[in-house]
Amino acid sequence: MRIAKIDATWLRAPIPAERQHVSDFRRMTSFDTTLVRVETENGLVGYGEAKAAVGSQANCAALVALIERELAPLLIGEDARQISRIWDICYNGSRAHFAIDRGHGFPVMGRRGLTVAALGGIDIALWDIAGKALDAPLHRLLGGKRKDRFPAYASGGWKPTAEIGAELQSFIDRGNFKAVKMRVGSQDGTVRHSIERVHAARDALGPDIDIMCDAHGTWTVAEAKRFTNGVADVGVAWFEEPVTGDDKRGMAEVRAMTDIPIAAGESEFTRFDFRDIVEVRAADILQPDLAIAGGVTEAVRIGALASAWGLGFAPHLWTGALGFAAGLHVLASSTSGFIVEYSLGHNPLLHDLVEEDFPVVDGQVEIPERPGLGVTIDQDFVREIAQPK
Repeated sequence: MRIAKIDATWLRAPIPAERQHVSDFRRMTSFDTTLVRVETENGLVGYGEAKAAVGSQANCAALVALIERELAPLLIGEDARQISRIWDICYNGSRAHFAIDRGHGFPVMGRRGLTVAALGGIDIALWDIAGKALDAPLHRLLGGKRKDRFPAYASGGWKPTAEIGAELQSFIDRGNFKAVKMRVGSQDGTVRHSIERVHAARDALGPDIDIMCDAHGTWTVAEAKRFTNGVADVGVAWFEEPVTGDDKRGMAEVRAMTDIPIAAGESEFTRFDFRDIVEVRAADILQPDLAIAGGVTEAVRIGALASAWGLGFAPHLWTGALGFAAGLHVLASSTSGFIVEYSLGHNPLLHDLVEEDFPVVDGQVEIPERPGLGVTIDQDFVREIAQPK
């Protein structure tokens, strides 16, 4: 079970013009991610996913180089079953022997950002290998799923006031969703416009559909407060990323003046960032992206933080099939996990990258029982969209 080879591939799936959306991330013309492949000496292969950016579009060349040229040489020959040890090796770099021997971190100076995303992709692939080796789904290795299926919310919502209700209703109709998320924030120009769009969504959907709002961290504290006051009578299920993640105290200030739950964490790295969020009481719901925050291993730790602080746990799953499957297994086994993000933007990396599908039936997603992550890579599709190194 020793690691023989680690490869990374930048995948870029073009989005047809008629399926593109525009937000504060600009017009999305492609969906990009990094596919990580780990092979052991006895021939077992696991796949993971690492992301260079939170949104759909990104240049993953640096991430590929980091995985193959910096981290892979550290890991060749390591036992693929020793996932916690490998995580520490990647995080601590040349000083990993001190960290492992002495039981505390000596992290590399570039420990946040692409380094953590890279090690997260490797980590997901190692958990995939572990599940395949034991012929067990990932959630069983994490303690087992708490339910066979979990509710999902349809994630999208970019249209202007006159069209937002119809757009969200079209999402609901695709899986009988009971909850939807719409984007607000700087893309609307003014706070008032965002408030109008949320009211229009509620008028169109009626009282029985949960509506989440995501500002992508684009507002000031004052603007976020104004928004919460303006939608106080709408019954917003949660308000996501009201201000930049760099201003956790500002986020706490927004949370303190509203009864709308605050969700955050999609662009945070490691349990340490999430510790900072919970210590200042900035959020009600923690949302790590496994392809950014450090993989399965770190997401489990973040889930434990959520449970210890009485918070919700809802991983950010605007991602490819590998990140989605990993997040699904972690959520299903986490005490505070309660709802699944389901991308309704055009996402070929969720639906075409693997042979399996993740159908939404009556607003719920079933937790896979197949070994490892429970997905099979479509190698023809990979060859079609792989970017040259």
